[in-house]
Amino acid sequence: MQTISVQELKQRKDAGEELWIIDVREPSEYADVNMGALLLPLGQVLSGQIDPIEDWKDKEVIVHCRSGARSATACAMLEQMGFTQTKNLTGGILAWNALVS
Repeated sequence: MQTISVQELKQRKDAGEELWIIDVREPSEYADVNMGALLLPLGQVLSGQIDPIEDWKDKEVIVHCRSGARSATACAMLEQMGFTQTKNLTGGILAWNALVS
């Protein structure tokens, strides 16, 4: 698993790059604040319920949560499922909000 900083992610989003981003927080957290990523809670990832992203296995998949811990777990699990390019967003949505606010 690699990491990506919020600064690099913002630059890439601002440049209009096509990105595959997963938010592994819970729906209530996502409803409070999100960056438009696909919501796929960690529990679903851990139980193998990954149908929405099954065709992302060969893409760079950026995973985030609140602070970076749950997304690190999700990256490790996704790698076991055959995802080849997972990146954990360092600092999660907290760091993202601090940068873009």
